[in-house]
Amino acid sequence: MNGPSSLAGRRVALLFPAWHSCGTYRVVLGQIEAYRALGAQVTPVAVSIDPGFVPERGWIWKSFRAATPELDAGPRHFGGAPLHALFEPAFFTRIVLPYLHGDQAAIRLGLAERARLSPGVDARDYDLVHCNHFFLMPVARRLARGRAPILLDSHDLQARQFDLINRRMPWLPPRVTYEDMLAQELQAMRGADLLLHLNAQEAEEFQRLLPEKRHALLYPPAPPAPTGPGGPDIVIVSSNNTGNVESLIWFLREVAPKAPGVTVKIAGNVDAGVRSRASAEYAAYSAWFLGRVDDPGAVYAGARLVLLPTISGTGLSIKTVEALSSGLPIIATPQALRGMDSEAFALSNVTVAETADAFAAALRRAVASGDSRATANSPSRLYYERRFSLAAYRAAIQTLAAPLCVQA
Repeated sequence: MNGPSSLAGRRVALLFPAWHSCGTYRVVLGQIEAYRALGAQVTPVAVSIDPGFVPERGWIWKSFRAATPELDAGPRHFGGAPLHALFEPAFFTRIVLPYLHGDQAAIRLGLAERARLSPGVDARDYDLVHCNHFFLMPVARRLARGRAPILLDSHDLQARQFDLINRRMPWLPPRVTYEDMLAQELQAMRGADLLLHLNAQEAEEFQRLLPEKRHALLYPPAPPAPTGPGGPDIVIVSSNNTGNVESLIWFLREVAPKAPGVTVKIAGNVDAGVRSRASAEYAAYSAWFLGRVDDPGAVYAGARLVLLPTISGTGLSIKTVEALSSGLPIIATPQALRGMDSEAFALSNVTVAETADAFAAALRRAVASGDSRATANSPSRLYYERRFSLAAYRAAIQTLAAPLCVQA
């Protein structure tokens, strides 16, 4: 970037759910790095959507701290609602009772409204508030004070994700509807000055749902995986969410038996979900599961092939972006490449397999072909650099955010 950044010295509050080992967390790391590279003074605030995670209870944040060492590069800030909020009559009636019927939107928004923040966070003046996920908008509005502009990263249409989760939950009848949760999501989003969407389909859908708002398609920054030195491993990297669990169960049931003799290393906390929902498959392939890993990059660095057997989920897949950045050969379902443009489907080191039989056949061919190595000049790595690298994101956020700050 030529010349000084117009975000230099700007005070940016960056809000995100207190999650780790997932795509959202990887995106947040890229956001923090981008703003700091542009010279902004960033205040990251991890907000829990579980009751009881108030900032002053330092011990309760111990596991989150341990799982997010990357955030130790600067001051830590936390937010969360006190446990007693659940039992206050008005909160119980307005928030808890709907949640017992499956209202995921209401409980998240309600807990964000009651969140206590680390000392000093509320007292600061900000030039910009960057909020991740609609349900943290109550905190974003509090920090903006009606003065600072708010950028909201939508991270997919959340009501759709909530509806997917609710299908396997024993909620009280009558169950909340998708339409009810969507209405709450859209209402919260109306409080933002600019809506950022991380994939093309999502951007089109939200433009239709909220035509009065400003929208921008901004592919998320994802830290790159190392391109080598390579090794013998065939890997799947996956976290424990509904779509990932369903996809991995499909792979173990429908694909793995058709590729006998192949060994796959499955990294990430998806093991807990598979063990819970498909105990027989987990038992049969238990030796493949590595569990949560501190450094996903090391998994790619020692691999020769990445598998993306995705059959479920919505929105852009961050693990797909990370796999592309590794420069490794990839076998993927079309669903794994959702939210990307047609170029992703034509990359020469990405094999797209639409069925279990096709996926297994591609896997057998890859194993028979011998070792291959990732390179910084492979088609998938170059595609990542153009679409999802920190440099690409930094340039885009400078273009989108800086003018808002000037107007503030």
